Amino acid sequence: MGNEVDRLLSNSYAASLVYVSLVVLSLIVFLSVFELVTRYNCWKEIKNGNLAVAMATSGKIFGICNIFRFSIEANVSVYESLIWGIFGFIILLAAYFLFEFLTPVFKIDDEIAKDNRAVGFIAMIISISLSYVIGATVIL
Repeated sequence: MGNEVDRLLSNSYAASLVYVSLVVLSLIVFLSVFELVTRYNCWKEIKNGNLAVAMATSGKIFGICNIFRFSIEANVSVYESLIWGIFGFIILLAAYFLFEFLTPVFKIDDEIAKDNRAVGFIAMIISISLSYVIGATVIL
């Protein structure tokens, strides 16, 4: 199986499709994990026009994709890219919990659910910013 995948990835067009498919599938899985750990229903809130949730979710999407960008760029195989992408996501998830824990004045998820756009914006920026730091560690 590994040889077939390696042969398939030697074609630039096929490799592009494989990597994009891998990232889209990972994105769906990772967003589902975020959906499980937040106190609100992301897609229901977005459907209802909650901009704070949309910003926080957009930051997570950007962050996950950015981590995968670095992992694809830095690794020679699709398997290594996937492993580093998963590792990067775990760090991003841990940072999410840390952000919630280190803000004792109010609950981040509660404020985002109430459409507090300032908190949603900060959550978005944290996810995006940390994805660059996490991505930089992938290429070490």
